[in-house]
Amino acid sequence: MNSMVRLTGRLVAAGRALTGISEGELATSAQIPLETLRLLESSGAAWIGNDESRSLGQALQTFGAVIIPESDGMGAGVRLKFTRQDTRQIGRLESEGGVVRSDDVP
Repeated sequence: MNSMVRLTGRLVAAGRALTGISEGELATSAQIPLETLRLLESSGAAWIGNDESRSLGQALQTFGAVIIPESDGMGAGVRLKFTRQDTRQIGRLESEGGVVRSDDVP
């Protein structure tokens, strides 16, 4: 995620919904309290502070979300990094077994 992109509660909620993760999973990954995440998501279009925005953006990226900054008069958004077909293929490959090594996917 570009360090200049700031998140809103709506973007976080949309990213979480697109990736299919729970509030608890996102809060744990972003290393913020669950109650803080709930308050941020319920804040709607209000900007999230830089520290929380950075950690939530990085956490959403690890689950496959891409944050799209505002540009050309269009608002910010969120979309999936991989298509559903890509996700199924990755899941199939990861469940085949064999030697476990770290992924080199950015």
